[in-house]
Amino acid sequence: MSKALHVDTLTVRISENRAMLGTDAAKLAAQTLRQLLSEKNILNIVFAAAPSQNEFLAALVKERNIDWQRIRAFHMDEYIGLPASAPQRFGNYLKTHFFNFVPLREVHFLRGEAPDIETECRRYAELLVRYTVDIVFLGIGENTHLAFNDPHMAKFNDPQMVKVVDLDEACRQQQVNDGCFKLLEDVPKNAITLTIPALMKADHLFCMVPGKTKAKAIYQTINSDISEQYPSTILRTHPSAVLFIDRDSAELLSQ
Repeated sequence: MSKALHVDTLTVRISENRAMLGTDAAKLAAQTLRQLLSEKNILNIVFAAAPSQNEFLAALVKERNIDWQRIRAFHMDEYIGLPASAPQRFGNYLKTHFFNFVPLREVHFLRGEAPDIETECRRYAELLVRYTVDIVFLGIGENTHLAFNDPHMAKFNDPQMVKVVDLDEACRQQQVNDGCFKLLEDVPKNAITLTIPALMKADHLFCMVPGKTKAKAIYQTINSDISEQYPSTILRTHPSAVLFIDRDSAELLSQ
């Protein structure tokens, strides 16, 4: 069982642990998918790639009666400069944890190895205009970033849908904390990301954020003023957003 509360328009669901968070999020997401598939021929979904999504994706794979062949998939960010085969690539994470297990209609990957990154950003932005996003599955960074929109790069009224960003040290250190890289110097300094407006245009947002390392970010998300200083605070303005946290990530919230 999870407890629920509301902060502005954001619904917050608190589970006992990571596994229960993943199951709760997957069940609610699956219900939404089934409902939308009864109303529309094809759905477009953007997926986050991070260890915070492990339990959710594992549970979502097991959900029944979802016609994945009517779902088109995107992902929200990618490192620039890593080899296409690098396990740290977010596209490869999603293949390993989800895309290889469900018969999706299409998968559109961000190409961080593209010879012209600005052209790649435009290509992906055009896809997102052509295929309006129905759902975003996302997380929140330790510095409250959404996708790779770190505080110094986040723009709530960004004119771009996809852009190149430089990653701040807190963001890069998180990749080490998560076990994705051994050393800070191994983490790329640049990435491609969907912008805040591109994420917020989706009809539904499901945000999964377990773990003690995210407790400060969750506190700021819920308690700070809505501003680009804490990008995740923008979630509190979306008409259909659910934040899933566990006892660890909720530990700084007043009971």
